Amino acid sequence: MIIKEKGIHKRTIVFILIGIVLVFLIGLLLFQGYHWYRIRTAKIEVTLKKDRTLEFASKKRVSDYIEKINGTIVHDDWIPSTKLGKQDVTFEFVNDDHIKVSYTYQVEIVDTVEPMIWLGKSYTVYKDSEINLTKAILCGDNYDNRPTCIIKGDYDIHTVGEYPLEYEAIDSSGNRESQSFTLRVIEKPEGKKKETSSSNDTYFEDVKKKYKKKDTKIGIDISSWQGEVDFKKIKEAGVEFVMVRIGGTLGTNQSYFLDKQFQRNMKEAEKYGIDTGVYFYSYANSTKSAVKDAKWVIQQLKPYKIKLSVAFDWEEWDHFNDYHLSFFGLTNMAETFLDTIQKAGYDGMLYSSKTYLDNIWYPTKYDVWLAHYTDKTNYQGNYKIWQLCANGKIDGIENYVDIDIMYTE
Repeated sequence: MIIKEKGIHKRTIVFILIGIVLVFLIGLLLFQGYHWYRIRTAKIEVTLKKDRTLEFASKKRVSDYIEKINGTIVHDDWIPSTKLGKQDVTFEFVNDDHIKVSYTYQVEIVDTVEPMIWLGKSYTVYKDSEINLTKAILCGDNYDNRPTCIIKGDYDIHTVGEYPLEYEAIDSSGNRESQSFTLRVIEKPEGKKKETSSSNDTYFEDVKKKYKKKDTKIGIDISSWQGEVDFKKIKEAGVEFVMVRIGGTLGTNQSYFLDKQFQRNMKEAEKYGIDTGVYFYSYANSTKSAVKDAKWVIQQLKPYKIKLSVAFDWEEWDHFNDYHLSFFGLTNMAETFLDTIQKAGYDGMLYSSKTYLDNIWYPTKYDVWLAHYTDKTNYQGNYKIWQLCANGKIDGIENYVDIDIMYTE
């Protein structure tokens, strides 16, 4: 009897447990069903704006195309805008009944920006120059890697004179830009141009007096062009940091070279306690070559400790048309280089002049090293370092040197 009672007791426990599990599962199903029903019948009132076009590579959030909504958007994300055409935008919001629901609307990514022709009212060339005029004049586009660029009108590069012409550019979206200009063909001057000394040299001491503040550091950027820098003297002059050229390539997809003074400059800067960053002069024409450049830089930096950034310096503006890069593509290429640098533990920085930052480069997530040769820059973007001159003079360097201001706050 005792054995039978024990068996009955065990079965009872099993039945009870099964019952509990069944009740739980039924409850869960009922809850999920109720939740599903609430979502299915949830009140969704979304009024969209009539114009739901989004300019290529521009920044718009989910909420920018909504006029009215009966709730609160959970994540008001940026809408991806780097691919032309129609695109679904899906987001979640919590309605007035505290129910989280999903909603989808559609935008169209468009390109309505005209190509850019980098040209003044006149363009001068020497007679008999071996020049491809269409390529020599910068013709680019925000989206199209290969806009159609043509010159309308007749001219003779072998005959001195002035020729009224028109430069026309059309991108793949049908946007058109044209500019009239005068081509001036002149005789090439005989003999060498006389070198004259400038009375407008910029002295490091004067820059230090004018710009040194609590939130600034005054420095220079150097390469083999400055020869053997006397670091003891520049330290005594008040140099607080140096941006050192690490090297570059001999051309697009060509072999790398280490700046002749790089190793010495890095060792001497460390010896005298001067903070260093580096810059790489790039001829990259794709994200693939930009990654290759970055990996080379990382390899060269292994023996050194740098406190400042690694700057990407791309200045092939005279040959821009040959690179078949859109302005967005150029910026993406630079950021690919800097992303690779950052993953290796270094800070990245983009170097460029004010003119190109204003007109060609897209805003970047990285610090900017601004080149603008003036005593007061009117550049409206953010920048970490300002290169204010190329004719700097300082004790310890025989040639001219660029002088820079770094902002620490």
